[in-house]
Order: sequence, then structure tokens, then C-alpha cells
Amino acid sequence: MGGCFSKPKPVELKIEVVLPEKERGKEELSASGKGSPRAYQGNGTARHFHAEERLPTTQPYPSPQDCVEATVCHVKDLENGQMREVELGWGKVLLVKDNGEFHALGHKCPHYGAPLVKGVLSRGRVRCPWHGACFNISTGDLEDFPGLDSLHKFQVKIEKEKVTVRASKQALQLQRRTKVMAKCISPSAGHSSSTNVLIVGAGAAGLVCAETLRQEGFSDRIVLCTLDRHLPYDRAKLSKSLDAQPEQLALRPKEFFRAYGIEMLTEAQVVTVDVRNKKAVFKDGFKLEYSKLLLAPGSSPKTLNCKGKDVENVFTIRTPEDANRVVRLARGRNAVVVGAGFLGMEVAAYLTEKAHSVSVVELEETPFRRFLGERVGRALMKMFENNRVKFYMQTEVLELRAQEGKLQEVVLKSSKVLRADVCVVGIGAVPATGFLRQSGIGLDSRGFIPVNKMMQTNVPGVFAAGDAVTFPLAWRNNRKVNIPHWQMAHAQGRVAAQNMLAQEAEINTVPYLWTAMFGKSLRYAGYGEGFDDVIIQGDLEELKFVAFYTKGDEVIAVASMNYDPIVSKVAEVLASGRAIRKREVELFMLHSKTGDMSWLTGKGS
Repeated sequence: MGGCFSKPKPVELKIEVVLPEKERGKEELSASGKGSPRAYQGNGTARHFHAEERLPTTQPYPSPQDCVEATVCHVKDLENGQMREVELGWGKVLLVKDNGEFHALGHKCPHYGAPLVKGVLSRGRVRCPWHGACFNISTGDLEDFPGLDSLHKFQVKIEKEKVTVRASKQALQLQRRTKVMAKCISPSAGHSSSTNVLIVGAGAAGLVCAETLRQEGFSDRIVLCTLDRHLPYDRAKLSKSLDAQPEQLALRPKEFFRAYGIEMLTEAQVVTVDVRNKKAVFKDGFKLEYSKLLLAPGSSPKTLNCKGKDVENVFTIRTPEDANRVVRLARGRNAVVVGAGFLGMEVAAYLTEKAHSVSVVELEETPFRRFLGERVGRALMKMFENNRVKFYMQTEVLELRAQEGKLQEVVLKSSKVLRADVCVVGIGAVPATGFLRQSGIGLDSRGFIPVNKMMQTNVPGVFAAGDAVTFPLAWRNNRKVNIPHWQMAHAQGRVAAQNMLAQEAEINTVPYLWTAMFGKSLRYAGYGEGFDDVIIQGDLEELKFVAFYTKGDEVIAVASMNYDPIVSKVAEVLASGRAIRKREVELFMLHSKTGDMSWLTGKGS
């Protein structure tokens, strides 16, 4: 099985797993190992606990009236390795034939609703064509990210060469399944100053870590703390949809955290970690002992360091409030975006329909140049120019000028002066690890937390995941890399949780990311740093292409637009451990003008 997961559970049992006290490690019983935790003594100023005893009841098995059954095809209608969407009257199902066996699953990816029939079937799993999430076809379980939920699995019967599928109506309409989880049975939950697991940072890594612990039957106390005032939300969406409200971005509702005893501390800043005494100290003086710690603090956006840097209406997009204010200020006015990376370009694209003018300032000569190369960068730049975006390249901001404290002009080093009512800065980020400097937890020269394949730091019992870590990338010869992608944070959070439970899991997921601009999506898989050549198939001008990034003789990354499911196909090949050689791609380009990608699933060079 690829990805970073232990072997799949053969059947899905609707049983809540709670380990008996004696089978859990002694260390897990109380954070200090001393038995009776001290009473909670914070001063209460920034302690927002979202926890409640009331638990929702679990769904009973569906009754016969709640089920629907239909004969969907003849056994010979599908070849091995084929997928088809079939209609059951109450909704569609994905029918899969693999190694002579039929499987029926939910047909939409729970992440953003992609049709899985257009995805890639390989090694007993189906990979989403849009963002690369993988689902086991025997269980429906999510095996690689992004997203949090799995697929429903439906009953398949074969009688007289006919394939019949039986499904619950509710499951057909829901199109997602949250895995069975343990609940917290710790008596100290909610009001003591010790916890079994403390998670610092409630982005994708922190949330997935907490959920994985509960999925694996862990029933002790989990505290998840965040600087944010919101429960965990889809930060990747912020720059693509600046108008989105916090409740639209929420990854899980408040009730979810209550039900599974995942305690949320919002607006809570950890200022120091005392690894000797296993304590985290918060800004308001509250101290919390832990037994296991996950550090997932993410990164802090870089800001401009020029004259006038403190004027009003200059933003880094960090929260839904930032994003919403930018849209309000830009409506019918002049917007300037500094930085032509993913965040800057997504913001610029979103603002074109709202603002009077949108200008992008960038030090490089083309957008995305280091990431996607000159030719792809130029094609994307043209798409923006066709949508009225003006570029000021190979220059930077010299000064921000204000009138009555509010931004009025952006002065460039090229001496150009841009009218500006709002400015968004997207010039990169630095790991938010300053609070760890004196802790004894290892940091590299750039402030990243180095971890091994099990997401362990240099301190036993302390794990780290997400944008603030460097880790060994398995399929690039264990090169230590930092990959600040939404999907990678999910995968690392899961591996950290598995190793807190001593499951010896290793990170080996293939990086996958995407961006959306003007209703068009660009998908990317692999790790392309240091590429020395780009091979392009398709039409860049029409934005219908696939670009293979190579280093020496090997394909190390792929990007595409309007060419699905090629990126998921490449990700699946790389995840299987097979290298794709440059000459394979070149030969294919010579002989194929049709865009057929079947050569990729071949076994050898």
C-alpha cells in the first residue's frame, strides 16, 4: 500500500474502541506520570475551551426501508481495472472492477466533490483526479490526503452474471463517511493542568493528528491549541476565495470536537516549552503538562521592510478577517499585490472582478519561475494580462505612501508610482518557531524543526509536522526538504499520531498541490527543486498542457492544466516506487500526438 499508512483494516466495524486502562502505556495515564493532576489555574483571559460532556448518539444500522438495491450491469460490462458511475435511484455509486472482483463506493471525493470515475485506479485504491486523495477500494478508507473523510462502501452481489448493488439511502446522499472514533474517557478532561497529548497549532497537521489518535482507539485527553480565534479551517481556500466566511471554511463543526473529546484552546499562544518537565507555558501564564507533544505551529508571513511599512490597509492574508477586509477595501478601488507566487497570484486573480485595477509587483522576470519554469510562468502571466492585471517585474517596493495614515501609493525601485487603496503582501513565510529557541528542541539555521521519517524531533516524545518542519523525502533519496503544502501537512499529522501510538509509521507520500485562478486549475505533483529541463506536451497558449520537470535522467515533478488525470497518474507511479525516465517522456512525445498516457502505467522503461 502506498502513501504513509499502515495496512488497511479488512472490514469496517461500527464499534467504539476504548482500550482498557491496563493496556495503555503507564505514561499515557496522566501527563506527569504522577497520577493526580493539579487543578486548572489559568487566569482565564485567553482560555476559550470548546468542550462539552454532551455526546451525539451514533447512527444505528440502516433498516431495510432505508436501503435501495439495483442491478447495475452484466459482469462482462466492465474490464479489470475499469470504473463506472452507476445510478441507484437515490444517488450514484462508483463501481470498480479490480482483479475480477467488483467494489461499490461513494462516487465523489469528500474533499471538494471531484468525480472519482475520472481518477486513477492502481494498487487497490482510487486516486482523486483533482487533488490526489486516495481511497482503498476494499474499505473506502482514506489512505492519502487531502481531506478528512472516507467513502462509504456498498454491498455488491453477483447472481446469474448480473451485478447488484445495495446501499443505504442516507449514505448515498451524504457521499462521505467519518471513520469510527474513540471518545475521551479521561476524568480530568476540560479542567486540569495536565494532558496526555498536547498539539500546538490547529492547521491540517494538528487536526489530522488529533483525529488519527481517536480513530486508532486512543481515549485519553487531547488538547489542541491555536493562535487563531476560529476552530480549524481550510486555510488553502483563503487566498482563492477571499469572501469566504469562517463558518464556510470550517473543517469540522463545533459539535465534532465535543463529541470526540478534542479540546480546543483558541487565541492561545505557547511562549515556551520546558522539555525536561514536559510543560508548555502559555502567554497568560497558564502551564500545561503533557505526555506527548506535537509541534505544528506553521509559518508566519514575511512583511515588507521599507519606508512606510506600518501604513494602514497593507495585509498579509493570514485569517478570514484579513481576506474579507481586503475584498471590502478593493471593491471598485486600486489593489496592489506584492509577490507573484501562489498566494499573490490567487489573490490577484480573485480581485480582478472586484477591484478597479490590480497590479502585481515581483522581483523575478516571470511569475512562478522557480517553481514552474519560464515557459509555464509566461503562459500564466499572459492569462492574467488578458484579465486586466498589470505586472511590474524585476523590481520591488521602495516606499508605501499614505494620506491620513491610509495607503495611497506604492513607490517601486524602478521609480514607478502605483495608485493603491489596498496592498496584499505575499513574499513568502518563515517558520513560526521562535518560541522554541531556548527549548532544547533542535532547529536548523533557518528556524525549521528537523524530524525523521517518523516525524520525531531530537527530543523523545516530541513530534513535529506541517510547514515548520524539514523531513526526509523518501522518493528523492531521503533528501531533507521543507514542503509547505496543505496535503503534506495532513500526511505528516497522521504519521506523527501513529508514532505517538508506537505504530512505527513512516512518511512516504508524494507531494501534491493545486492552485485555481480565473476558474482554471493547475495541478502539481512531486518535488521539482533543482530541475534542469522542462518537457511540455500540449498547448501552452490554450492552457491545455502537461509539463514534466526533469533532473538528469529522471522526472522529479509534473504540472498540468486541463489534462486530468495526468498529475494523479504520475503521483501514483511515483508512489509505487517506480522512477519515470526522461527518455520515456521524450519517446512518448515523438510517437504520440494524441495525448495518450497509457505508457505511464507500463511496468518498465
